[in-house]
Amino acid sequence: MRPMRLLGLKTFRHGVHPPESKDETSGLAIRQFPFAPLLIVPLVQHMGAPSLPVVEEGQEVQRGQRIARADGFMSVSMHAPASGLVRRIALGPSISGRMVPAVYLEPFPGSTQEVEDGTPCPLDTATPDEIIDAIQDAGVVGLGGAAFPTHVKLKVPEGKFVDTLIINGVECEPFLTTDHRVMLEQSSDIFMGIRYLLKVTGAKKVIIAVEANKPDAAAHLREAFPSDIDGSVEVLQVKYPQGAEKMLFSALLGREVPSGGLPLDIHALCCNVATTAQIGYLLPRGRGIQERVITVTGPAVKRKGNYRIAIGTPLRFLLEHVGVEEDVNRVFLGGPMMGAAASSLEIPITKGTSGVTAFTDSAAERTHSPVYPCIRCSYCVDACPIFLDPSLLGKLAANEEFETMAEEHNLMDCFECGSCSFVCPSHIPLVQQFRAAKAAVRKAKAGAA
Repeated sequence: MRPMRLLGLKTFRHGVHPPESKDETSGLAIRQFPFAPLLIVPLVQHMGAPSLPVVEEGQEVQRGQRIARADGFMSVSMHAPASGLVRRIALGPSISGRMVPAVYLEPFPGSTQEVEDGTPCPLDTATPDEIIDAIQDAGVVGLGGAAFPTHVKLKVPEGKFVDTLIINGVECEPFLTTDHRVMLEQSSDIFMGIRYLLKVTGAKKVIIAVEANKPDAAAHLREAFPSDIDGSVEVLQVKYPQGAEKMLFSALLGREVPSGGLPLDIHALCCNVATTAQIGYLLPRGRGIQERVITVTGPAVKRKGNYRIAIGTPLRFLLEHVGVEEDVNRVFLGGPMMGAAASSLEIPITKGTSGVTAFTDSAAERTHSPVYPCIRCSYCVDACPIFLDPSLLGKLAANEEFETMAEEHNLMDCFECGSCSFVCPSHIPLVQQFRAAKAAVRKAKAGAA
């Protein structure tokens, strides 16, 4: 399969063009966000097993100190986002709506909040397994939103190999400019992270993917590209969901991940650019993640920007600091296409939070509409980037025929980009139906195991 080209730029087939809405924050430099009076650090911030606390209530901790260890390979460490006092270890709110184990940390008001370096992972002498261990110890997960443990993704099984590493700087989600600013302000960390990734995966070359709406980032990375790295910066057409890894493999390599398969099946791996920058910054210093860059934006936000925010910062404190309009209607963790609507303002910022987008209640910005019957227009079929039939799947979901959806119509291949819901003139919440159907399928399989 050859990569598709439109206007001379590589892309994938199908997809949609939602309003980008990035202009208000793309030119704003990253700023440090203040510490909340109380930080809530969930021990479930990633796919896999929750982290296990290694601190006690009443204990003083230093910023960057490990406060929870990984519970097995499919887990990562957690680190103190601030120097302070562990007030309690109890259940805390999460974006899933469930209460999860969490560490409640009260920062010291007078602390300098400096972070001491730990034991570095030297690039020149570390083995691939040692790099993987260091990434797990640093608590690194996918910062693009998926929060999949990065060390698990990078572990290449015996008999598999990787020839191409793709660094994902596309950031196609509307409103968000986190990755854009990271590419402009942390290029040295990105290239150091790439060196670690190339060594651990054995890939021979790297492609940094950037959408055409970020020409300054592409130009900056090309100018700074080190001579010791075999790779290039590729500019892609602006289209959603261009940043999904399956779409990148199609657009850049002309390769298609088989149904139910993994990127390793086509000898490629994809890593988010902010995740790569964290690896390049943390491993040489022996540190763990305490904060991340987040875009805070949307029509309801008064002081929009790209902020470096401590993990565990409650959503209420964040919104109070930036200011919101009185008629704020809905708040998303992430962007409006793939983000999750916040059910509570007590939910904390986690490693997977790439943005906070708030909308007002005015008619032009309403984020929900009445649902009408399907009119069989096939817009959703034309939009789906992996060539599913969302209309048919939606009807099966309404009848709770979940097993049929999964076994006969490839439901589990859907990565919930929301393109079908975006184009549906009847406002049918297709992607929400698919999420519920997939959860039902997983539950049924787990019960049968």
